[in-house]
Amino acid sequence: MALIYSFPPVATPSAHTLILGSMPGEASLRAGQYYAHPRNLFWPILGELTGAHPALPYVERLRCLETAGIALWDVLQCCEREGSLDTRIDTSTIVPNDFPGFLAAHPQITRVFFNGAMAEASFRRHVLKSLAPRQLEYQRLPSTSPANAAFSFARRLEAWRSVLAATGLPAQCSST
Repeated sequence: MALIYSFPPVATPSAHTLILGSMPGEASLRAGQYYAHPRNLFWPILGELTGAHPALPYVERLRCLETAGIALWDVLQCCEREGSLDTRIDTSTIVPNDFPGFLAAHPQITRVFFNGAMAEASFRRHVLKSLAPRQLEYQRLPSTSPANAAFSFARRLEAWRSVLAATGLPAQCSST
């Protein structure tokens, strides 16, 4: 297995909400874009919540998240994994991203949402103990991955509405 690397964070200094995945899948790594798999529901859900619809160019989708005060990143900086499934990650090779540095540079972040169980478990196991004391709210959301077939789009969308509720901002960005 080869070592794979995550992307840099998408965040403005004023971001107040952080959404964390575990590690980009093969389609995302090939495209160089977060959540690039066509059946992943991340962009359809965030499209409903922030206006970051999948039909928009990737840069515009990221801008919609930034306008809403939402930062996007992955828990893992690198790991070995065969395929795209989180269950295929070789846990002995996990290296987490630099969250102490990231959170120091983004002091407005008060909420962290995990896109699925692996993101949350990896954060709690590999990151949490390295963080300085800080008031952060954590919430796991159902994974947007196509592998999470137990949850319908409507059920996931309803759970993910808590991200929008946390922002306190209008649901839609303008796509000009």
